[in-house]
Amino acid sequence: MLLHPLVQELAREAASRRLWRPGDRVVVAVSGGPDSMALLHMLHSLSREQRLTLVVGHVNHGFRVEESARELELVRAYSEALGLACETVTLELAAYIVENRLNLQSTAREERYRFLLETAALHGAERIALAHHADDQAETVLMRLLRGSGLTGLSGMSSIRSQKNVQLIRPLLRMNKSDLLRYCEEQAIPYCADSSNQERYYLRNTIRLDVIPYLSQFNPQLPVTLQRLAEVAGAEDDFMARQASELFDRLVTRKDGQFAISCAELRGLHVALQRRLIKLILSYLSQETENVSYSSVETMRLAASQEAPATWRMDASGGVRCVREYETMRWFDISASWSAGKPFDLLVPEGTEALCGLPGGWSFRLDWLDGAGEKPHSRMEACFDADGLSYPLHVRSRLPGDRIQVLGLNGSKKVQDMFVDEKIPPSRREQYPLLCDADGRLLWIPGIRRSSHALAGSDSRRVLRIAARNE
Repeated sequence: MLLHPLVQELAREAASRRLWRPGDRVVVAVSGGPDSMALLHMLHSLSREQRLTLVVGHVNHGFRVEESARELELVRAYSEALGLACETVTLELAAYIVENRLNLQSTAREERYRFLLETAALHGAERIALAHHADDQAETVLMRLLRGSGLTGLSGMSSIRSQKNVQLIRPLLRMNKSDLLRYCEEQAIPYCADSSNQERYYLRNTIRLDVIPYLSQFNPQLPVTLQRLAEVAGAEDDFMARQASELFDRLVTRKDGQFAISCAELRGLHVALQRRLIKLILSYLSQETENVSYSSVETMRLAASQEAPATWRMDASGGVRCVREYETMRWFDISASWSAGKPFDLLVPEGTEALCGLPGGWSFRLDWLDGAGEKPHSRMEACFDADGLSYPLHVRSRLPGDRIQVLGLNGSKKVQDMFVDEKIPPSRREQYPLLCDADGRLLWIPGIRRSSHALAGSDSRRVLRIAARNE
């Protein structure tokens, strides 16, 4: 049987972009509108040749009671006529959205994708087919342009992307709405018209109904132009993303949950790659930084310049902090740092004990020495006369005004000054552990100095050795 030209075009598009493989299971997201109904019919026409197993997925969001009920029945009936399994869900989102002050469209989208992913998992499907077409793509690009966007935003919707081990595919991205409507008429495919598509309350509707028709006076092929822009931007965006990934592997170091790069290496890159690399680092630290503003990225980028202060810090979105420490830029998750002064108890062991999982990759080990005369092996160990300590011991981060009675010096010294003397970077000072006793005495700053309190000597009956480690 000779396939319809649009179906042939769909098959070519799928092959060139590798949207599916013969034998795949595909969940088809069908709303009941002309676009998704046309997609379902086209995929069904190809299913025998391509050995595709199709499952229909339909979500009733509960916004338009009568219309939604008709759409649900239409999708069920048409799926049955095609001999396809149909999974549906009816949601009551309206009250939930109002009660929790959520965005209607984003919440509906999240719930829709959640259901589709669950349906894919239920049926063992590798793909979810979505019916976004070229006109949708043009609207998306224009919306992002109006809101302010870089190359990634201008690339619009991708024809294929992964989400939770499932491929989301958009086979119709190069087809126009008018062609899909004509296809439905020619093939006698039933569909429902969504009345909400005429409401200018939604920005996308205003773009489609007013903005694009007005701009089309100056360029009758505007939707096609915007769709081509998305194609070009998408390819160049992919190239830039690959370049940034290679630079990340080569230039960025990762330790204790921090990402660091030399200021000289960062500013030596092309400005476009500087921005890309910063956004890539942010994405590793928090998903909430996905929409970090241009000004925030630019502030971080300029902080690495030769004219910028040698020490500097900035809190970005998603709980991420960016700091410059002389000739190094660092990014880290603030929530993974020590809370100011938060104590972690070190229980004196019967035999030995280790305290692991502290912020900054620190761990401590306590054990008893066989003889009082044994000495610490390095500055990362300290020995104490156990009878001279007040228990429980604990480890905490620095507090303002902290001082330590330094062994070998008269009087005390500020911990802050000792960090400066030892050239401890500012970002590490907030994660640096201090050993204290139950009376609040500061006993030891691992790797730096210990206090003169509870010194172990030849007359000590019990000696407690504490070893610190920072990985």
